[in-house]
Amino acid sequence: MFRLICIAIGYFIGCIQTAFIMGKLCKTDLSKKGSGNLGTTNALRVLGFKAGAVTFIGDILKGVVSFIIARWLFPDMGILAGIYACAGTILGHDFPFYLHFKGGKGIAATIGLVLCIGFTESMPLMLISFIIGIVAVAMSGYISLGSMLFSIAIPICAFFFQLPLEGALVLTALTILALWKHRANIGRLRAGNENKFTLTKKV
Repeated sequence: MFRLICIAIGYFIGCIQTAFIMGKLCKTDLSKKGSGNLGTTNALRVLGFKAGAVTFIGDILKGVVSFIIARWLFPDMGILAGIYACAGTILGHDFPFYLHFKGGKGIAATIGLVLCIGFTESMPLMLISFIIGIVAVAMSGYISLGSMLFSIAIPICAFFFQLPLEGALVLTALTILALWKHRANIGRLRAGNENKFTLTKKV
């Protein structure tokens, strides 16, 4: 039962669409601008650095808040409660019910999850996954590539550093979801026409 409760809590927190809210404040419908994705990258490209930074921080905090609430409600479940809550957050972010289930890709919320895992369970998992993602973006210029490699590193590190098996399996499922959400980016990367990151507008 705690799993369903944690997922439900996380889902409704995840449905707080930071990019959508920032777009409305800037009188822009991000679902119809740029890539149409309600996430940090599209907010940065369309709205500029400040709005993109707020979106990024807001989406990270969704994961952190979900994790903390779940751990507080179910202290005996340890890290599993937090992982399930953050899984719900990512689902809410990716598939918000009030936006026809069209949201973002969940990477910033995943960063919030990894931060919580790092400071409560496994600092090496956090550092390694962050380094892999950052280096990939710095070397390639493709945020999508860095996001995917970051996501792939998480469950690998979870198994290697012996997080609870159930938690590692949930993290694996989240990685599969992240890759599926990036399927268009994968196609563009393979075709050699994926856009490198640039800011197109400042607000």
